[in-house]
Amino acid sequence: MSREPTTVAKLRGLPWSVACNATAQVHAQLTFFGALFILFLNQLGLSKTAIGLVLALVPFSSVLAPLVAPFTARYGYKRVFVIFYAARKVVTLFILAAPWVAAWGGTTAVFWYIVAVIASFAVVRTIEETAYFPWVQEFVPNRVRGKYTAMSNIATASTGFLAVWAAGQVLERSSGLEGFLLLFAVGAGFGFASVAASLFIPGGAAQPELPTRGWRQVLTGPALRDGSFRRYLLGVALVILGTAPLATFLPLYLEERAGLTSAQVVQVQMGSLLGMLVFSYLWGWAADRYGSKPVMQAGGWLLVGMPLLWWLLPGGQTWSLAAALGIAFLQGSATLGWGIGSGRLLFVSVVPTEHKLDYMALYFAWVGLVSGLSQFAGGGALDAARRLEGTLWGVELHAYVPLFAVSALLPLAAIALFARVRGDSPLSTRQVASIFLRGNPFLAMGSLIRYYTSQDEARTVSATAALAAPGSRLTVDELLEALADPRFNVRFEAIQALARMPADSRITDALVKTLHSRAPALSSMAAWALGRGGHHAAIPALRAALESDYRSVQSYAARALGTLGDAAVGRELLARLEAATDEGLSLAYATALGRLQVAEALDPILARLAAAADESVRAELALAAARLVGDEAPYIRLARSSASQPGTSYAQALATAHKQLARRLRGNAPRLALLTELADCFAREEVDAAAVGLAAWLAEMPPGLLAAPASHVARVAAAQLQRHAAARPEYLLLALHALTVG
Repeated sequence: MSREPTTVAKLRGLPWSVACNATAQVHAQLTFFGALFILFLNQLGLSKTAIGLVLALVPFSSVLAPLVAPFTARYGYKRVFVIFYAARKVVTLFILAAPWVAAWGGTTAVFWYIVAVIASFAVVRTIEETAYFPWVQEFVPNRVRGKYTAMSNIATASTGFLAVWAAGQVLERSSGLEGFLLLFAVGAGFGFASVAASLFIPGGAAQPELPTRGWRQVLTGPALRDGSFRRYLLGVALVILGTAPLATFLPLYLEERAGLTSAQVVQVQMGSLLGMLVFSYLWGWAADRYGSKPVMQAGGWLLVGMPLLWWLLPGGQTWSLAAALGIAFLQGSATLGWGIGSGRLLFVSVVPTEHKLDYMALYFAWVGLVSGLSQFAGGGALDAARRLEGTLWGVELHAYVPLFAVSALLPLAAIALFARVRGDSPLSTRQVASIFLRGNPFLAMGSLIRYYTSQDEARTVSATAALAAPGSRLTVDELLEALADPRFNVRFEAIQALARMPADSRITDALVKTLHSRAPALSSMAAWALGRGGHHAAIPALRAALESDYRSVQSYAARALGTLGDAAVGRELLARLEAATDEGLSLAYATALGRLQVAEALDPILARLAAAADESVRAELALAAARLVGDEAPYIRLARSSASQPGTSYAQALATAHKQLARRLRGNAPRLALLTELADCFAREEVDAAAVGLAAWLAEMPPGLLAAPASHVARVAAAQLQRHAAARPEYLLLALHALTVG
């Protein structure tokens, strides 16, 4: 029987995990993992190389991960994590004695004391983190991993933001090392609160039956034989080598080159945390919906541009702090996008669950080794380049410039490498970018919020309709969800909204499924939507729907085929028109045949027109015939204008026909003059008399004056005008249309 907790238990424990991470963020910002600690070491008199070495001890210790991984599994990931996580907080307290050591033994003594404290902290942290990675893969369900990461980041960014703001206030109001020591003590307190929250997270049970595995077995196991995993590790290494040194020494850069005070440097982190806070949910939501790799790659592209912005940051200006906060905001968004995407890819796609012990141990060890090297090398590089001065293309050169160049080039190489890593989505980064860039993504996000917050049916229907308004593919999933809603009106509205969306295979498949359902009202609307949305891939399904048990579905399927221009179905529709006894079906067939330009359908359409009693039916049949004569646009314009000003509209149409026929009737002046008289008669609103006169003119027009379809329609219209005059305006429209375009 599996000891893994149920999904319900996992979901119940996620808030505790978020609380654990949020309090841990305060601990991190106020102790060893924020700008505060780097400034503290700088004030103690340590060189950049020494600072880099101290900071490198924490990640370097991760090479122990393959050795301790079997121990963490056998004794339980949770148990090991909690014990060593608490021990890690205890070790943190020893840093409070550093100023006394410095006063007693000087810079050398305090350096070695800090090395001892950080080394102890690093070993304890390695054991705890080695247990945490397999545990977090277990207690977070994959289907919400991106959203969980986003919510966790929102919480950590919020608490981190407040912690950094408070730290800046404390440093402004204190002198020497007093403020640092107070903040370290407060950070340790939050660390213990984080330990308490971790007790309520499920999973991580002991596995005493697990066979003993030494580090040689881990190194020769399936992990390092996995080419995708190796490429992932190399890509991560490139990003760390490119970004970690800059992130580590950025506080010193801001203090030395941008002229910011220690308090302002600490506050710059607020910009980064705010960027994380604003974009957390968007990145996590996108990762769950569109896959990890596109989000990771997008974050990577943003990271490439960050070093240039820091390089161009003006120093010594009144607005330098504001500019630094703005760049940090973008940096936070980019780092978070990369982190959410790469982390989710690791857990969901790269690391197989059955081998998570080996994979995660190697991953943690590798990341630690590379991180340590990057920080140590970054400090050494800064000391080596301290004499670099000058200008390049008008831009100032200094010791940090090589760091900026590496920070741009290595993530760029990583982006290319990650293209060959096993992904979890069929969508590429370019495809996902097109989804966000098409339409109005901000309006789309607003409509999504409105959709998810609507409760009653009326609001849900309204929100569903709004999902199509932005013209963005971001809302497709919600519309497909609405299409499965148990409420009829919501499903009906979803179909109409999907009809206004850009053609998409998922939309096509969903509408085809609805087309074949046993709900004729929805099936009919689905057929209409397939035609309206230009879903040519649905043509076979629409042809099959012509055999539906429901006449309404047959009707809408025929109309959709006409809209999609399915010329191959023309003969079948013509046969159906000739055999149809239902007026609604015959009207649909006639309309489709008119759209498809099936010339043989003209006589059946005209016959149906003559027999039709309903005015709206006659109007649609007349339009179908008009389409077989020529371009429908003039016919529609005339129909619209004649509804309010019939005589004037008919006179203008006849005047246009007069100009077009003048050359062909050059030798027949009396007939041209008669057209002028009829136009004047229409202009005087003597519509009935003019209609009868036009019928007589058409009945006696010379052979060959009009093309075959137009000539035939004109003569049929003439016969009807002689009987009904202007009482059947559709024939007057057809006659004028034939003269104008025929």
